[in-house]
Amino acid sequence: MRLALLLFALPAFAQVTHQRLLNAEKEPGNWLTYSGNFAGHRFSPLKQINDQNVAKLTPAWVYQSNSLQKFETTPLVVDGVMYITEAPSHVTALDTRTGRTLWRYRRTMPDDVRVCCGQVNRGVAILGDMVYVGTIDSHLVALDSKTGAVRWDVAVADNKTGHSITVAPLAVKDKIIIGIAGGEYGIRGFLDAYDARTGKLAWRFWTVPAAGDPEAKTWAGDSYKRGSAATWVTGAYDPETNLLYWGTGNPGPDWNGEVRAGDNLYSDCLIALDLDTGKLKWHFQFTPHDVHDWDATEVPVLVNAEFRGQPRKLLLFPNRNAFYYVLDRTTGQFLLGKPYAKQTWAKGLDDSGRPIRIPGTSPTVEGTPVWPSVAGANNWYSPSYSPDTKYLYVAAREAGSIYYFGKADFKPGEQFNGGGFKAIPGEEDWGAIRAFRPATGEVAWEYKMFTPPYSGVLSTAGNLVFGATAEGQIFALNAATGKPLWRFQGGGTVRSNPISYMSDGKQYVAMTMGNSLYVFHLQ
Repeated sequence: MRLALLLFALPAFAQVTHQRLLNAEKEPGNWLTYSGNFAGHRFSPLKQINDQNVAKLTPAWVYQSNSLQKFETTPLVVDGVMYITEAPSHVTALDTRTGRTLWRYRRTMPDDVRVCCGQVNRGVAILGDMVYVGTIDSHLVALDSKTGAVRWDVAVADNKTGHSITVAPLAVKDKIIIGIAGGEYGIRGFLDAYDARTGKLAWRFWTVPAAGDPEAKTWAGDSYKRGSAATWVTGAYDPETNLLYWGTGNPGPDWNGEVRAGDNLYSDCLIALDLDTGKLKWHFQFTPHDVHDWDATEVPVLVNAEFRGQPRKLLLFPNRNAFYYVLDRTTGQFLLGKPYAKQTWAKGLDDSGRPIRIPGTSPTVEGTPVWPSVAGANNWYSPSYSPDTKYLYVAAREAGSIYYFGKADFKPGEQFNGGGFKAIPGEEDWGAIRAFRPATGEVAWEYKMFTPPYSGVLSTAGNLVFGATAEGQIFALNAATGKPLWRFQGGGTVRSNPISYMSDGKQYVAMTMGNSLYVFHLQ
């Protein structure tokens, strides 16, 4: 009996304090928050797996999801326990050594759940002894990290109006930050902060100003009421400025801009909010009056580096609209912007970072071909910054779309698109992992892929970059040169972000593929 207890002993369920989250880099064996640290680096300091031995990487274990929906989770790892989400809004705790299930939280969804782009969930947050998950039916739920039991459950919004949650929450200080999805339903977007202990709403920032707000003038008439600007990808946090950085989505309706004349703030923006109060410190709009559905919900990357000979607190942002941006993250000042993938909609950016549009690129009834595609040159999946190579790694997409203009009749709970899109016939879409020099946007190297990717990247101290293809191939590249060093064909489209962790003295790399979670180690 004692032997059985030893064989199936539970890992230790440790408390995750804010101090641990602040110093995530000092715990390379864990993966404590969505991007690995608050700065959005998605970098692992582990180097047991490196450019000299990665060719020996082999599967250690595989977890099969019970859902046939897209598997987009970023796992968190805390002291031998891995926490993942499964569609639509389930949470599972696994033993990091074997993949054995420790507990499951399963949530029943309404039959008529409303969601734009699949019943997906991108991960959890953890703080103290609780795990936090947003749900497709627009709730924020706190679970006991040891058992999966529900500690509290709060309604964030009404799913019947098209609100849903697919984002991984962010735990900062004593708050849980959660964004909302539903930009295709004409919702009015927001970003929320909840008390981590009680679930009480601490503040809400509306990403579409209300009547009386000075920025409401950027919306014609009462179109702000259906302005969307959802917040469906996890942001970043800077403890020195106490600012939370979060991207916002497209204005509504997506492709018919006639019913919402103006710049449509704060859609397609990077917003910087005071963490304690939710007050706006600054904003930067990438695509004013967007009519191509180019959400600015990509992950912001925070870097301290020299810019044109001066030390600056930088924010790096490869945008869905195919431009790469460098901002001063203290003030929001535009510092640099240049295309990083094919784009045919703008001549460039002016001195303030505002795009100079090319006439004739808006959607039409007949259809207008424009690059990048509706999925953008980049999307929700994460970039990575290596403090070793000083490169920013981005999974870039080279594709265009034909954009169509249509009627925009708003009905609560129904999609509010005002048009549509399709692929450009005869065009060969492709993708690449690109290594950028952050301060200039210059490409140091490129690794080409046959099709545009749907997955993010991870860099490590082992001089490696991990990525994946839409055809189901996970690979490792030399971080300094882009040389391919290892690959594994798993047979399913990869739609997630890789992580790395250590368990019992061994380094692992984990990433979903198809409907499975693959975990690799050195044989």
